[in-house]
Amino acid sequence: MNIHWFLPTGGDSRDVLPDEPGAHWRAPSLDYLAQVATACDQLGYEGMLTPCGTMCEDAWLSTIALASLTRRIKFLVAFRPGFLSPTLAAQMASTYQRLSGGRLLINIVTGAEPRELNRFGDWLDKDTRYARTGEFLRIVRGAWSGEPFDFEGDFYNVAAATTRQAPDPLPAIYFGGASPAAEEIAAQHVDVYLAWGEPPDMVSERLDRMRARAAQAGRVLRYGIRFHVITRPDASDAWAVADDMLAHMSPEAIASAQADFAATMSEGQRRMAQLHAQAGSRLEIHPNVWAGIGLVRGGAGTALVGSHAQVADRIAEYHALGFEDFILSGYPHLEEAYWFGEGVMPILRDRGLLAPLSIGSDDALVSSFR
Repeated sequence: MNIHWFLPTGGDSRDVLPDEPGAHWRAPSLDYLAQVATACDQLGYEGMLTPCGTMCEDAWLSTIALASLTRRIKFLVAFRPGFLSPTLAAQMASTYQRLSGGRLLINIVTGAEPRELNRFGDWLDKDTRYARTGEFLRIVRGAWSGEPFDFEGDFYNVAAATTRQAPDPLPAIYFGGASPAAEEIAAQHVDVYLAWGEPPDMVSERLDRMRARAAQAGRVLRYGIRFHVITRPDASDAWAVADDMLAHMSPEAIASAQADFAATMSEGQRRMAQLHAQAGSRLEIHPNVWAGIGLVRGGAGTALVGSHAQVADRIAEYHALGFEDFILSGYPHLEEAYWFGEGVMPILRDRGLLAPLSIGSDDALVSSFR
């Protein structure tokens, strides 16, 4: 399996809501992002998901700035395909691979709330955006082929699309989306299909459906899942952190967020919000799976909470379902990267679920920036 972490390019905090009174806010400066990235590099994480949107620093620029400061970690760069030319995206990815020593992964983000999309001048409806994404990915892969690629579609018309040199290796394309339109695009075009952290019985039906869709397209996908984590040597300490986090969510903030989620156009966000209806007072929707973060945070709203061994057990459980890529995060991201990297990852290695840690010497820094 591959374990990825999250790069907090929108800022960081010990609380889910950094603007709540008393929150310990950390700006996403290059110095702080470098601390998180180099820690994850040394701890043996496979990659780092970098988000996109107007509340974050740009993912391409942020991560390429960190490539020269790290040795081996990959950067899972999220971007919205409708906002730049597919040939330009192919060129940017190709250049990135050479400058970083082959450490780019791509996360295609088609969905967003209308107010975010409208800021970029995008007014298309959901199904149309996904249809555009399909054309976008066909052109990107064509431009990477090493041969001039022609394409004429509903959204793009390109002649002899190519790049100076094909990227080596080709960046894996990650993609998530719970609507039928999103699932169809995933089955036809991407390498890794992503889900947010739902209970096993709820997410299993999505895996079964996606396997069938991919088979119909003559393809086999990998699968990834997104969780936050709160892990400590003793489970009671981990739950104490979760309880403290919950205590810092004001009723007003919860009510406001839940009203937004009720009006969402995102099928994935609707499924996240639905989890609270089946949760008890502790918001534990499956052993060690806590839905508290989703009370106020959009997107991934569940966390694996427990002792290092318990969290390792849950990851093994989801891995048995078919998930190979785990994209994790925690508040704050620097400290929680250490808790998980030093506490859970050794257990996963001992169980043979994670490759042995191999970082290399200080002289092994691979970078084309030197």
